Amino acid sequence: MRFVWAVVAFVLAAVLIGAGIAQRTIFLGPSSVTEQVQIEEPAPYVMIDGDVLRAHPGAQKLLIDGDGEIFAAYGRAADIEAWLGGAEYNRVGVDDQGDFDVEHVAATDEASGDEASGDEASGDDASPGAGRNPAGSDLWLESFTDADELELKNMQLPDGVSVLVSYDGAKDAPDQIVASWPIDNSTPWAGPLLVAGGAALLAGLVLYVLAIRHQRRGRGPRRKGPGPLPVTQPIDVAALPPAEREAIEQAPAKGPDGDRGDEGDSRADRPSASGESTGSPERPDQEGKTSMHARTPRRRLRWLAIPAVGLTAILATGCSPESWPQLDDPSATPSPTPTVIAPENQKPPAVTESQAERILGEVSSTLSTADTAMDLDLAKTRLDGPALAARTTEYALRTALPDTPAPAAIPTDDVEVVLPEATDRWPRTALLLSKSADDDTVPPVILTMTQQDPWSNYKVTNIADMSADAVFPDVAAAWLGTALVPQDSAFLSIAPADLAAAFSDVVDTGEQSESYGMFDDLSHRLASSIAESRQTVVQTLSDNGAAETSEVTFDMAPTDDAPVSMTTLDSGAIVAVTVTDAETVKPTSSDAVIRFGDNAQAKALTGASESAKGVVTTYEFQLFFAVPAQGSSEQIKLLASRQDLVSVEVIP
Repeated sequence: MRFVWAVVAFVLAAVLIGAGIAQRTIFLGPSSVTEQVQIEEPAPYVMIDGDVLRAHPGAQKLLIDGDGEIFAAYGRAADIEAWLGGAEYNRVGVDDQGDFDVEHVAATDEASGDEASGDEASGDDASPGAGRNPAGSDLWLESFTDADELELKNMQLPDGVSVLVSYDGAKDAPDQIVASWPIDNSTPWAGPLLVAGGAALLAGLVLYVLAIRHQRRGRGPRRKGPGPLPVTQPIDVAALPPAEREAIEQAPAKGPDGDRGDEGDSRADRPSASGESTGSPERPDQEGKTSMHARTPRRRLRWLAIPAVGLTAILATGCSPESWPQLDDPSATPSPTPTVIAPENQKPPAVTESQAERILGEVSSTLSTADTAMDLDLAKTRLDGPALAARTTEYALRTALPDTPAPAAIPTDDVEVVLPEATDRWPRTALLLSKSADDDTVPPVILTMTQQDPWSNYKVTNIADMSADAVFPDVAAAWLGTALVPQDSAFLSIAPADLAAAFSDVVDTGEQSESYGMFDDLSHRLASSIAESRQTVVQTLSDNGAAETSEVTFDMAPTDDAPVSMTTLDSGAIVAVTVTDAETVKPTSSDAVIRFGDNAQAKALTGASESAKGVVTTYEFQLFFAVPAQGSSEQIKLLASRQDLVSVEVIP
């Protein structure tokens, strides 16, 4: 019967192991589903809607084959449509049956693209319809390039995000585009089946060995034993003849082990050659022989179990995690997080946090290159407004005065604040606060950057160094964004359009200004330092004996640049303004002239060493303030400031 059960165990092991292997081989399903985009009419661009990539669940993958440098990027569908305005392209969507639908969009005479400067993205003045290169645009959330073959893996594009595929915009886009999604082809019972098969194999081997052992112990069929012996009577030795009795009495008696008692005793008591007595030699008794025979099958059983255990281990370790059940705790729930409810009409933020960090890195890198080469045209691709005016003067001074230090690079190690405007229109604005992670001597920098249209890159308009004593206000998260405050807003303690004039009045009149109490101590300290620098100029003229032959006047006033105002969480706003402080020195006599003396900057910027009618030196102040809401008891707080020399002009 043991042989029967061993055979049953072997058959069961073969079935289980075969079933487990079959699940990972012949019965294993495909690992992904693949669909190809069929493009019949070529165009310079291909826009793939997010619905196409979400046609199947799971991570999305795109494989693009072509001939040349392939470009692909994903961004908001509305942004891609705006960038493609007027261009010829193919749009890939999904129809009602779930199949891919390719729509060819013809080029139009849309003029919006002609107004954008092409050197910011494609290097020429072409409109989108004339072959604008999408590479290098700040509009994309992420972009990729590769030669001849481009593979985008593990994408999880949310609703409202699409993909743009192109070369350089001058030739037709690649038409070999394949989308694929993973399929769950895990076999959670393959591993348990292999393990169960190995256990059945081991059990079969045990039963087989036990059956062989049982058969050997039985020693085959036994013969019939002899019948009962006749009853014997005791022999009376005294009645025997003397010769027989003497032979019996002289026969040696045997001990219980079959040895002769006399000889055994004499040998046991006989002294050895060394004087020591030796006992009888040891021999295994019947019990020892039985235990020896019992250990042999156990040892054989262990050796036979090793191959079964080894085979089971090999099969089990060769299985991937997909071959085992996932025993996750179904009762585990995520911990609650604070909920932020956005308004129903909330627009998307102009940039994401990662997008803003990437743009800031590109801005800093471009400006560092431009500062090294003093390339103003390159600097213009990333600067505008007051920031560009300051850079223009710096390059002029460094050209004439090589010892003039270069501007400090914008730190990008730690971007602490990203505050984008929530809008789907242009121009778009974002405010950033960044600092250096390694150098504590580099002050944090606050800047605003603006994108004028879909075909332009972001340009820094205002930039200033944050004071160590300043406290940045609480602002909305980057994924939510904020709104721009109108210049004439009545919901702040002062309208953004009036802020620059109010601070200028504090500088010019000091405590006599009506706006003096509206500003905090940091603002007063900056105003005092400006007043002290003015007094230094007056004292210098007096020390040079020019107090009676010349006069100096100062005038701080707002510039024509519109302030940038972005709301904070306390209903206030961060307002960036620019003011100029004009220092005018004129002679009081027709016979007097204004000599520049040791003022190398005035000589470098004017190309003269003196002026008969006077000279005007203009300084620019870029300022960031935290303005509280209307009715708040808080003061206007200075966050950051930067002073730059922007011009020295001779009065004609």
